[in-house]
Amino acid sequence: MSSPLRKDVTIIAGRANPQLADEIGAILGIPLCDIRISTFPNSETHVQVEESLRGKDVFIIQPTCPPVNDNLMELMIMVDACRRASARQVNAIVPYFGYGRQDHKSTGREPITAKLVADILTVAGANRVVAVDLHSAPIQGFFNIPMDHLTAVPLLAQSFKKPKFKDAVIVSPDLGGTKLAEKYTDVLHLPMAVMSKRRRGIGGREVEFFVSMGEVKGKTVIIVDDEITSGSTTKLVDILLESGAKEVHMAVTHPVLATSAVDRVRGSALKQLVVTNTIDVPEGKRLDGKIRVVSIAPLLAKVIKNIHENTSVSKIFAEQHINFPV
Repeated sequence: MSSPLRKDVTIIAGRANPQLADEIGAILGIPLCDIRISTFPNSETHVQVEESLRGKDVFIIQPTCPPVNDNLMELMIMVDACRRASARQVNAIVPYFGYGRQDHKSTGREPITAKLVADILTVAGANRVVAVDLHSAPIQGFFNIPMDHLTAVPLLAQSFKKPKFKDAVIVSPDLGGTKLAEKYTDVLHLPMAVMSKRRRGIGGREVEFFVSMGEVKGKTVIIVDDEITSGSTTKLVDILLESGAKEVHMAVTHPVLATSAVDRVRGSALKQLVVTNTIDVPEGKRLDGKIRVVSIAPLLAKVIKNIHENTSVSKIFAEQHINFPV
């Protein structure tokens, strides 16, 4: 790494995923900034940066994962501290963008919280935001500052570039996930199937899942999604096996993995769940390898380097011959 990068770049780790920040810093050869983050007895967050940031490009690594409100507030306070310390540019690296599912009004008198979060980060003083696999791509338009939307699809797809997956099929768990599934089909050159659900009975309490498009019989199935929180997607495993699938795998970018999700993955016939470390997954949640974590740190390190050097971020994907928009 060139000396200007080492001199002019500062990486700050929030408390949401310090392991990811450590890995990024190691790849770039940059020690993490000395910072003290504490919580007062009244539950307020306090941040003290122990190094000069004047004239530097600062990159704050902080996914806004659970506890979402705490981690989001901590991110805003770090951004404000860096701005007031005369940083040249404050870049919020938010691998997992919390509130991303609240990107529209589904009924009256509801907020569009994803837009609110974008506004808050801007007002706090962020000059740029970087996120990975937003729940909805149009969230990029909520920002009035540069916003880089990355994808973990090429990284996760590497796990399925093996002879045993040559007859596989990519499955979207619902119609809304077809865009993400199409990215996997572009990378892996595999066919796609789509699941749908039909509600019946009083109040629509009876839910029936079925394959609405594509063929899974005799195939190895790879379910793809942007996030796994409660683990409800694992309900599809038995349905796909009953439909003739040989075995079922799953690839998900963001492993929120509430306790119920870990229990559901453990109790399901799912062969393997492959996720990234946008959110830390402790060893105790990995179920002896049934949940496998691949690191997104190399991608984020490249993005940080390109942003600092004012070179294209999209060319990182172009070099991998990925031609879909990110």
